[in-house]
Amino acid sequence: MSTSAEDMSPASSAQHPARPRVLYLGGLGRSGTTVIERVLGELPGACSVGELVHLWQRGVLDDETCGCGVPFSRCEFWTEVGTRAFGGWDPALARRMEELRPRVDRTRFIPRLLAPRLLGRHRAELREYVGTFLRLYRAISETSGGDVVIDSSKHSSLAFCLRTEPGLDLRIVHVVRDPRGVAYSWTKEVRRPEAHSDEALMTRYSPARSSLLWSGHNLFFGLLRRLGTPTTLLRYEDFVTDPRRVLGELAEFAGMPTGEGSLGFLAGATATLSPSHTVAGNPMRFRTGPTTLRRDDAWRRELPRRRRWLVSALTAPLLARYGYLRRAPR
Repeated sequence: MSTSAEDMSPASSAQHPARPRVLYLGGLGRSGTTVIERVLGELPGACSVGELVHLWQRGVLDDETCGCGVPFSRCEFWTEVGTRAFGGWDPALARRMEELRPRVDRTRFIPRLLAPRLLGRHRAELREYVGTFLRLYRAISETSGGDVVIDSSKHSSLAFCLRTEPGLDLRIVHVVRDPRGVAYSWTKEVRRPEAHSDEALMTRYSPARSSLLWSGHNLFFGLLRRLGTPTTLLRYEDFVTDPRRVLGELAEFAGMPTGEGSLGFLAGATATLSPSHTVAGNPMRFRTGPTTLRRDDAWRRELPRRRRWLVSALTAPLLARYGYLRRAPR
């Protein structure tokens, strides 16, 4: 894992500053961000909340199930967050955020987000959109009592939006996984247990489509690092191979306690997970208790050879850059 952030010493947890600290997990979906987020959420001073980009639709409007197992509207944690941030959850606010999102939070807007003055009439909408997230992060930090809010929204466009807000202490964990494993995962049919319909499934992509998205998102997160946004690169494979070392590095990057006692929930490759208040993400977010962290290489057996070649060809430059062309250990 490599990092561009410097001089990030842990802050006192006695008070929660007006400038909330957000550890944003970014990258393409199916890269292991949910398990990374859940394990990070066990660190002292951390609060993992899932993919906040989906809170407005799936939580407020659709009242889907929180990671703690109850509907969003009946979750005591989110009820308090909503009261602190907005005086309660107003469906009108959620609809407004869903209205603003396609106007400012889209990958195609990233070039303009590099210089917000180029957004023209959308500048005020960007300030409104990001300002609402700022109030949300503050309320989560105050309600949880944690110093660090872990948001696994993943989208590069939202990260570019958030970096325009000086009231946020934004730190990016750029998560990558072998694109062949990612491509295989996107082809699988996965039910969304939090939805009210038994037929609700997670989105699926073809290997070609997921390869292009993988390259695009990773290029943009690399750009964020070059622009000076504190960013650390994390390979999913390194995390599951040596979770103790990686967690220590991530805790230091986020400014959380790094003592041996902070990893008491981790024994070898087994992490004991407590219930969380995640609003969206992979179904794994509902898992609690002892959980074995192991590398998922099913794609080596299940992804047809011609599809592996296609993904490798489409992602070759970054495949080499992230070290995925070296022979994998047996």
